[in-house]
Amino acid sequence: MPDILVRHIDDTLAERIKEIAREHQWSINEAILHALRRGVGLSEDDIARRELHDIAVLSGTWESNETAAFRAALEAFERVAGKPLFTDDGE
Repeated sequence: MPDILVRHIDDTLAERIKEIAREHQWSINEAILHALRRGVGLSEDDIARRELHDIAVLSGTWESNETAAFRAALEAFERVAGKPLFTDDGE
């Protein structure tokens, strides 16, 4: 699937895209794709079919802040009383 870079997005449009993403609990990319599909006149059936087969929708995606929070949580669970829970030497 090709990537397309869009430049010179004004602040008003950027904020509206972010609002749409928050309202629907989508990523920024999902909100932009949604707007583009409708803007070029794809039917609801075309859009629904595409969204059902999109691997990101099926498997889920994380934003960088979600990934960082998950990693931090894992690191916390890997330690007990400030010591590593597991070591490479098997002890």
